Parts: sequence; structure tokens; C-alpha cells
Amino acid sequence: MFALFDEAGKFMTGRVMSEAESSLQIELDSGKRVKVKSANLLLKFEKPAPAVLMSSALALSEQIELDLAWEFASEQEFGFADLAADYFQDPPTTEQQVAALLRLSEAPHYFRRAGKGRYKKAPAEVLQLALAAIEKKKAVQAQIEAWTAELAEGRCPQPVRDQLYKILFKPDKNAPEYKAVAHAAHQTHLPPLTLLQNAGAIQNAYQFHWQRFLFEHFPKGTGFPALEAKAIGDKLPLAEVQAFSIDDSSTTEIDDALSVQGIGSGTVTIGIHIAAPGLVIQPDDAIDKVARNRLSTVYMPGHKITMLPDAVVQTYTLESGGNRPALSLYLTLDEAELTVQASETRLELVPIAHNLRHDQLDRAITADWLENPAAPAGAELSDEIAALHPELSLLFRLAKVCKARREVVRGKPENFTRPDYTFKLEGVAGDEPHGDETVIIGTRSRGAPLDLMVAEAMILANSTWGQWLAECGVPGIYRSQASLAPGVKVRMGARALPHAGIGVPAYAWSTSPLRRYTDLVNQWQIIACVRHGKTAALAAPFRPKDAQLFAVISAFDAAYGAYNQFQNGMERYWTLHYLQQHGITELTASVIKDGLVRADDLPLVLAVMGAEGLPRGAQVRVRLGRIDDISLEVGGTVIERLEAPALSEEALAEEAEDDTELAAPIAIQMDLGEGDDGAAGAAPASPANPAAPEPNAQ
Repeated sequence: MFALFDEAGKFMTGRVMSEAESSLQIELDSGKRVKVKSANLLLKFEKPAPAVLMSSALALSEQIELDLAWEFASEQEFGFADLAADYFQDPPTTEQQVAALLRLSEAPHYFRRAGKGRYKKAPAEVLQLALAAIEKKKAVQAQIEAWTAELAEGRCPQPVRDQLYKILFKPDKNAPEYKAVAHAAHQTHLPPLTLLQNAGAIQNAYQFHWQRFLFEHFPKGTGFPALEAKAIGDKLPLAEVQAFSIDDSSTTEIDDALSVQGIGSGTVTIGIHIAAPGLVIQPDDAIDKVARNRLSTVYMPGHKITMLPDAVVQTYTLESGGNRPALSLYLTLDEAELTVQASETRLELVPIAHNLRHDQLDRAITADWLENPAAPAGAELSDEIAALHPELSLLFRLAKVCKARREVVRGKPENFTRPDYTFKLEGVAGDEPHGDETVIIGTRSRGAPLDLMVAEAMILANSTWGQWLAECGVPGIYRSQASLAPGVKVRMGARALPHAGIGVPAYAWSTSPLRRYTDLVNQWQIIACVRHGKTAALAAPFRPKDAQLFAVISAFDAAYGAYNQFQNGMERYWTLHYLQQHGITELTASVIKDGLVRADDLPLVLAVMGAEGLPRGAQVRVRLGRIDDISLEVGGTVIERLEAPALSEEALAEEAEDDTELAAPIAIQMDLGEGDDGAAGAAPASPANPAAPEPNAQ
């Protein structure tokens, strides 16, 4: 005697060895004996043998027309033998019964299970919906197979091209476009990025990086809604100064300006004047919502995405030739020792006399000219700029003193052993680059006189205002660093804590409210202190332990890091483009860690063979390998060891700090396992430029 039974939804057969009231002992074809509950028994039969029965029943079940079976089936609940009797003959054979059972079990859209071997036909309307869904699924699967074949043959279907960035970086793993790419990559044994490149989905490397960034951070585009920049209604006093700003020529968001009074009197007053959009923009108004969504201006060679619309920026920027609303910090100093004797913060209109530009004046305004009135300028200066010599000279002297005092607190000097690189694109047609423009890479010495003046003035303002907020009991957004020990990072928080990297007791970004949302928030808090003094904590927009303030800190930290990483990647793209543009195949570089070198004359870090085991600072000649402008990868091989100038221990330490973090590689969210629907994997590219160190100035 043989038996057919249901074991957890799976049909099994075997020889009945013994039978009790509620169970049976059955020996399977494998020889294994199992105990089966009587309730799970579906059929007993004498012949044929189980293997023969199941084979013939399976073949017969495929001949059962489901539509016809559904028509014949009872409207009431029925057993598989009942259907076999209606469809084949009455009584049905064992083979026909098992065939009916197998067919019923594989057609849940026609028949739903009602118990062991029991079924009930689906209502007509439910069946039609199910059949339509099945047909749709078949059509989708056919489309996936067609797209897969096209991709494997090196052609990219338009729907896949349209979903490129979503497929790679935020995939819907049930989407047919994703499945086609995953299946094609699996079939061709190619990484998805390579597969899509070969298929022509990525036609322009620059646009790939640019559109990927927009997809991630600006999915609705970079345009602004219609916003009205209101005039400042406060009747502000007019400052008795002639202030000037110092920026690059490309700067449109002029946040800060400087002034000097009292030269030669023994007591001088330094004015640090910051654009004051916080007088009009208020928390939760329309402009604030835009600024809070963006959190910062995004910079890249040849282009930028501003935090605020240009009309708003132009309303509050410190453009020369007029009186501009400003939040001013006045520091009274002893002229000989340059020690701060008093400080005062005011809201006022500040006359802006000049907008000085780094790139136009760095060669002319040299340290020699500033320190020695008789020394000639490094290049020709207009009479108006030359007349600023006393003010610039004092600011330069103050900057050097402030830097030296900070270095005492730091415990070691700041070493500017490398230049800052600048990127200029020629031939940009339209509002943004297309990726094939001519790039000019220049340098600006870190710590150049004009740069140092602005940097130290902004540190003074950010530190002074940070401490003042704490004294008033008003929370702010601070940057702090517990120590200069390896691995101790700069943190953002709402408490006034020391910043060891800069060497100040507190540091609250407040000097760039047109470009950074944290600075706008801090400006609101400082304005409350100016207007309300000791009761400012009751009037400030953000109160102590305000959840909204912590939300701003968290969101800004994430966005600012992502924006910096993108900027690093774009600078690396243009550096690689520069190599190709000039046909550069070899360059000199310095070893910064095992197997990693930094180009001496370009902003480029790359992994090379042959540098393993060389000491830090060793200079080598490197032959470059193939450049991949999608992964931003270029390798190289050391072809010669050069004599390198000796670097001090301090300089090497600074180099080590700068090089501990590299920009993250491209990581795509596609899994190429057998199922194509598992956990996300990553396709790494190569590191971009090292992340920038903590900016001293702004």
C-alpha cells in the first residue's frame, strides 16, 4: 500500500509501513521513514509505484485546461478527487486524481486552498484581475529580457538611460530597468558602471558627476521659487568708517569687510563688518525655508549653486559704492602691542569704499610693501589702493600677531607648506560648464598677506562672538576640537568649547551669512544679544536645548560634508582633464604614505606602484597610467627616486594631518548576486583629492 501526503505544502509519496488511529509510518523512496499525521494523508493507492504515478500525473496535469476546469468546478468547496471526476470521468483513476491535485495547487489565481486537498474556485472578477496581472507580469518580463539583450550587445534602451542615476544610486530593485541592468551585468560579468558605459548610457563624464550630484542633493533642480528680497526696515545709524572687502573676483556673495580707525593715535579700532540678511530674513519665512533646505552655497570650478537667490544676495551683499546694512564688531586695540582692550557689536549702515580682489592684488600687495613704506609694491597699484597702505599694513601686522598668539595656544605653528590651487575655465558657453572647456590651474600661496588679513579677522570675529553668545546665555552653533591628537576631529555643537586646531576658546561661524546657514542662524542670535543684552536668551529665535537648533546642526554637518566631497571630486575631474589637455604623462610627486603620492605642482593625490616602503616626503618621478574620468582614477609607476628637500617634523606632521582623509569613492547600490535582489553592493572608484583641512578664515 502506498500513500500520498502533504508535508508543509509539499506533496510526497511513500510505502505505508504501519498505520495507527491518528498517524502512519511511511517509508520514502530514499529509505527514510517518517511519521505522518492522518490529517495530512491525501490518498492511498495500490499501484502504480509512487515514482511512476507522480511522473505520469505531472504530465497529465499539464493537459488540464484551467479555464475549462474552473468552469466545471463546483461553486462550493470541493476536493481534488471531485474535480478529477468532473473533468475526466467518474470515478477518476488514481493518476487523474493526482493530476488534478497538482494542477489545483499550482493555480492559486483560479482556485484558493481551503484545507488539505480542499479548494474553492475564485470569483470571476477576482480571476480576471489575477489573469490581467499575470499577463502584465509576462509582458514586463519580456521587456526586461529585451532590454537585457540590448545592454549585453552594447546598446542602452532609452528607459534605462532615463533612469540611470536612480538605477545606480537609489535603485528600486523591483523596477524593470534595474532588473535589466542587473541581469545584463550578471550575464556579461561586467560591473554595472562599465556595462552602462559600454552601452553608451554615459556619454559625458562631467555630466555624469554633475547630474549624479543633482540627483542626490537637488532632485527638484537648482532654480529658486519667486522670492522677494525685502528692504531692511530698521533705521540704522551710519558708521563713520570707509570699509573695504577682500575676496576673489568670482565672489558675488560678499559677506565681510574691514575698516581701520585711529592709526597713529596710540589706540586703533578695527571694524569687522558682516552683511546682515538676518535683519530681514526670519526663521520659517519663505527665504529662510529655501536657505535651510540648501544650507550652504555649493562651489565647484567654473560654477556654483548659491544658498540664496541672486536677487536676495545682491540686496544684502557688501558691494562697494554705497551704505550697506551690516553687523559690525569693533575691536579697540593698543596700537603698539595690538592687544584687545574692548569690543562692541553694532547694527549699522556701513559705507563700502572698495571691493579688493585677491587674484588682482596678491602679486602687488606683498609682505615687503606692507612692512616697509619705502619698499615698492610687487606690481603696479592704483592710487586708490595704494592709499590704503596704512590700513592694510596695520591689518597685516595684527594678523601676524593674532596668528602667533593662536600658535602658542595650539602648541605648534601652522605650516603652509603647499599652495592653494585655483581653477579657471575658459570657453564656458551658457550658465554652467559642459566638461570639455580649457582649464587653467593656478596657485595662491596659503598665508599670503591679503589672505592672512581676512583669515585672522574672521577668526577674531567668530571667536569673539562665540564667547559673547555664551556669556549672554544664548545658544549658538559652534565648531570645536578637543585636541590636536591624531584622530580627534572637528565637531559641531551648541556649546562653546575650545577649538584646538585654531587655538581659540570658542569658535562660532558667523561671518558668512549669505553663504552658510549656520552663520545666518548665529547672526540671528547675535542680533538678539545686540538688541536685548542680558535678556537676549528670552528673545533669541533659538533657546537653550532647542531641538530645532540641533536639527540644523545635524543637517548642515551632513550637507556641508557632501558639498565639500563633491567639490573635491570636481576639482579632481578638472585636474585629470588638465593632464589630458596638456598631454602630461609624467610628473614629480612626494610620498605621503605607503603607496600614495601627491603631485608637486598639481592638486592630485594618486596611488602608484614602486612607492611602497619609501619614507614620507621622498620625492619621486611618476609615469602616469590610464585616466578614467568616470571613476576619477589614475594610477602610476615610480620610474625614478629624486633628491627631495628636507621637511621639518612639524611640516611632516601637518602633511600627515591633511592626508588622513580622502574623498569617498563612487559607490553604486547594485547587487550582482544570483538573485539580483539582495543587499546593496558597492563599486569603488578611486579617492579624489584629500578633504580640505579646517578652514581658518571663513
